[in-house]
This record gives sequence, C-alpha cells and structure tokens, in this order.
Amino acid sequence: MVVLNLFLICFSIICLIFLVRLFLHWTALIYVVRKLTEWVEDRVHVHQHLKVPEVNESTQQQNQFYRRVSLYLNSLPSLEDSDFTNLCSGKNPNDIVLSLDDDQSIQDVFLGARVSWVNQTQRDHQNEAVSRSFVLRIKKKDKRRILKPYLQHVHTVSDDIEQRGRELKIYNNTNGKWKSVPFTHPASFDSLVMDADVKTKIQNDLETFLKSKQYYHKLGRVWKRSYLLYGPSGTGKSSFVAATANLLNYDVYNVNLSQVVDEADLNTLLLQTMCRSLIVVEDLDRYFTEKSRARITTSGLLNFMDGLLNSQDERIMIFIMNCKDGIDSDLLRPGRIDMHIHFPMCDFNSFKNLASNYLGVKEHKLFPQVEEIFQSGATMSPAEISELMLVNRSSPSRALKSVISALQSNSRNALAARLSESVASSPAPPSMSEDGGGAAAWKEAMPKEIRKLYGMLRLKSCKRPGSFDHDSEMIER
Repeated sequence: MVVLNLFLICFSIICLIFLVRLFLHWTALIYVVRKLTEWVEDRVHVHQHLKVPEVNESTQQQNQFYRRVSLYLNSLPSLEDSDFTNLCSGKNPNDIVLSLDDDQSIQDVFLGARVSWVNQTQRDHQNEAVSRSFVLRIKKKDKRRILKPYLQHVHTVSDDIEQRGRELKIYNNTNGKWKSVPFTHPASFDSLVMDADVKTKIQNDLETFLKSKQYYHKLGRVWKRSYLLYGPSGTGKSSFVAATANLLNYDVYNVNLSQVVDEADLNTLLLQTMCRSLIVVEDLDRYFTEKSRARITTSGLLNFMDGLLNSQDERIMIFIMNCKDGIDSDLLRPGRIDMHIHFPMCDFNSFKNLASNYLGVKEHKLFPQVEEIFQSGATMSPAEISELMLVNRSSPSRALKSVISALQSNSRNALAARLSESVASSPAPPSMSEDGGGAAAWKEAMPKEIRKLYGMLRLKSCKRPGSFDHDSEMIER
C-alpha cells in the first residue's frame, strides 16, 4: 500500500512537470510565431524611414528634437526587454539608467500601429568624425494616420521627463535683472500644516491645472493660475510656495517690489520670466501702505497681473499679504485672483499636526491641557510652536510643556494689552481736590481686572523707591 502511494505521488509530480514544460513550450512557440508574423508583415508592407540627426546639417547646430527622442526611447519599457542594452550612470551617483547601444533597434506601439527606431551611428575614419541619428521606421499605410500625433507624443513625454529631472531654481530681482540660485527647499504638501480639506482642494486644483492646456486655449484664455495667500506672519505661506514648486517642479521667481524702479522695470522683469514657473509677490499690502507706492500704481500692478504682457502659458502667480483689508478690490476680484487662501494662527488641530510631524506624537496626556488653553483664546503662529518643538524634540513632554508655557504667556500679554486699551479709552478719574470721593467711586465703577491693572501701573510709576501710595494699596487689596 505504501509503495502504491509513493508511485501515485511520483506519477503526479511527473505529470505536473510535463504540463509545466508543455506550457512553457507553448509560450515559447507563441513567441516564435508572433515574431515570425511580424517578420513576414515587415516584408509584405512598404515602410518609410525618417531620420532625426543629432546635428542639423544645414546650420551645424544641435538638433533639439534628437535630444527629445533620446529621452523618450530610453524611457520605453521595451528597452528593458531588449536582448542587449547599456547601463549608464544617471545624474545622481546612485542612479543607473538604460540607454540604447550603437545601431540598436527598439520597437514601440502607438494607436495600434507598430513602429521601430534605430540608433544609427556612422563613423568617418578619415576625419575620425562620428555622426549619430535616430531613424524612425514606419509603415506607409500608418504614416498619414499616426505620424503627426506620434511625434507630438514623443515631444510631450520627453518634455515631461526633462521637467521632472531638472534642477529647480529660485530667482530674485536685482537692478532690473534676475539672479538665480538652486532651489532646494524640502517642503511638500504632506508636511504642510493646514486644514486637510483645504489642502486636498488646493492640490486637486493644481493637478487639474497641469492637464488643462487645451481647455484654456479652447476658452481663449492664457493657461495660467493665480492665488492670494493671506494671514499673519509665521502661518506657513512661504512653505506653501515651496511645496507648490516641488509638487509642480516649477522654478520660483520672487518679485521684490522694493527693488523695482518703475512700472517699465516691472514689465521687463515679467518678460524675462519663463513658463513652468511660480511668480511670487510678497508683502503686497505692506508695499501699498508705504511712501514708495508711487513708483508702481494700481493700474501698473493690474497690467502685471493679467495684462497682455502676461500671456505666457503654464505659469502660476502667487500674491502674499498679511491682511487683505483696505486693498483695492480690483486687485482681488475673481478672474484676476482665482483662489483666496487664508492662513490662520495655530489652533488645536494644527497643533496636533505639528506634534505628529515634529515629535512623532499623536496622543499625549498634556493634549487636554493644550486644548483647554486654545479654547480660552490663546494662540500662537505655527512657526513659533514648531520652533519650540524643534529645539525640544528629544523630549516630547518637555516640548509640550514649553508650548503650554508660551501659550499661557501670550494669553496674559494679550489680556494686558486689552486692559491697557480699556484704561486708555476710559474717562480720566476725577481730581481728589474737586471731590474727595470721586476717585474711589471711579475705581469701584471700573471692572475688577482694570482696577487691578491700574493699581499695578500706579505702583510702577512711583517716583521714589519705597514711597507709599494709598490708592494702589487699596486696589491691590
């Protein structure tokens, strides 16, 4: 019985191996038949060859389309399936990329049609010169149908590859010219501390913008977008700009209006900016409240925002201010500013996001105390709270206690400021000589907090150290 079971097991294994081998043989057979069919089809149909040289023979200048074709072909999945290809270093030391070898061919499929490319290399042994070109092989029956959209497809894909791989820069204006440095800010939308729904809405708006070129042109509009960021300092407006630049892979042009001589200078700077960029104007409200405002009028700024000179595609304009109250409504109307984004002071939800990002803490026993302080009206900017967490990151409890202490201090300072304003706006106390009980009646009519603060101020204003002030003692008690 045991022998029979062993026999059945061995027989089953043999059958399984046979079926696997048969399947592999059929797969190989199908592959051979497909290749044979393609070979016969290539021989039956008439093909046309289109050459893309590396150098334009008539002008001896670099052919920019050759570079785009190279980027496109080196990104094709079929290159990975080739029997032979080159492994090369990328821009970063640890990057390894595939590239075509000399005279290697590669196939591509577009709109159901099969085409092939050959990386053609010709050497002139007398002059020791090497000429390179890509040769596109396409069936004549497919040429009219797919050639134009296929070349546009190559251009679009290569442009996208180049955009993702290029080094971002930030430009600043000085003496009427742009000067750039590498842009390496690490901010991302994941690290932004703002309302989750607002963040998602903005991110979707940006991603939709990237795909809307044809739609904008159909409407007869320039393919650009504009945002207004407003809120107190330290609330994350600059980090939002950096995160947007990293998300879109756009350069940043930071317009310093204090360095702009006049409106002509501003227009010249605008004409020198490139597509796929963020044009950022900071402190717009502060500039228009200063004496220097006469150099650029409201009309000049309007032309900068959406005039005929601002007609280059694929740009985003971002205007930043602390408060939009008192700003000319023409500057902020819909159509000129597409989206208004408010950056408020930190609340408890923002605080929890900061604690998670900086301290790795999602829940803590001190959170209820922090929430209670926020509910009492205390507030700080996200930048102030994040800095306290950063310097105390080795101890989450110490970091949270430092935040609590700072919030309490800010709350007391804010209360003192409000009380001082109340004292300043209250009627002056009657003179003691006019009415001996007038001062006492005035103090009794005041709120307790104001009376206490007034007493403290009177103590500090004593002319001689150690002098006795009856009124102050009474208020303290």
